Amino acid sequence: MSKKSLYTLIAILIVFGIYGYEYFLVEKEKTNIVKQGKTVKNNTSTYFLPTSTTGQIVHHETYSLSYSETHEQAEWVAYELKKSHLSNTNFKRPYFEIDKAVKTGAAHWQNYKNSGYDRGHLCPAGDRSYSQAAYLETFLTSNISPQEHEFNSGIWNNLEQKVRYWASKYNGVFVVTGGVLKGFMKTIGDENVSVPNQFYKILLAYNTRKIKMIAFLIPHKSSDKPLYEFVVSVDEIEDLTGIDFFSKLEDSLENKLEAASSYKEWSFN
Repeated sequence: MSKKSLYTLIAILIVFGIYGYEYFLVEKEKTNIVKQGKTVKNNTSTYFLPTSTTGQIVHHETYSLSYSETHEQAEWVAYELKKSHLSNTNFKRPYFEIDKAVKTGAAHWQNYKNSGYDRGHLCPAGDRSYSQAAYLETFLTSNISPQEHEFNSGIWNNLEQKVRYWASKYNGVFVVTGGVLKGFMKTIGDENVSVPNQFYKILLAYNTRKIKMIAFLIPHKSSDKPLYEFVVSVDEIEDLTGIDFFSKLEDSLENKLEAASSYKEWSFN
């Protein structure tokens, strides 16, 4: 074999070696992500997690979710927002990443491209700005749902800010949120991501003298109405979604809290 042929062979082997090693690292990373998604993390309370109608619950470091393959998004995302989590840190906004922990395959972010809808966070990046790792985790595609821009930046943003206010006031709240994935819905992208007609958010204040709960159900459209007009009982959202929220609470307490719909109690107590 000539020197030229030998050098060519060595170069080819090096290239294949590099690509092979990179493939190994990628597959190892995927495996680690999937394993991460199977175990409840310290930052998520299993006691307050809802039931799943899809049988596919994924646990990340700072939130958990129940993924609906039919609708290519989470039916709910649940997390604790503590007073210590509140931060004004401004991290650079990253690209969205496909959530590899979703065993059926999470939707690709390109479904949203030129769709006319925002990639609406369910667990807001603003609720996880206390560390870069927590912030980046909110940019997984399992944590987004199609939202009209005026809705996302308007009434929904107002509610997110109110949640932060209550998290500070009550030294932490537990949040469950998502789109109502029922009835006729538009779809976007090649994977037919459903566009919810309504979005909900349920809060539980558990560090107060008197434990309390409040729920919001908001039509997916721009609105100038005050937030209190969207307060409903948790029972109503359960009837709409088929999800059982806070099922581990003692029955009499659960029934009392889930039937309540008082905005005044949260605003003035």
